[in-house]
Amino acid sequence: MDAGDSALDLAAVERARKLLATPRLRDRIGPVLAAAAFAAASALSLAAATIMAPPAHLEHLRRDSNGELVARR
Repeated sequence: MDAGDSALDLAAVERARKLLATPRLRDRIGPVLAAAAFAAASALSLAAATIMAPPAHLEHLRRDSNGELVARR
């Protein structure tokens, strides 16, 4: 069969082959890893600050004779 007898556009077929032959660009993973590392570091620092922070209630509560907590006055 002669190329002139075909209904396909040879230039379009050649262009499609070139487009399919080129490798796709890879996604960059660096920014994603940097954002994940920043989020992990932030979470760890918040957890450490929460653990090391002094308690919000600084004075001890007393218990009365019934065992109920009584605040100092």
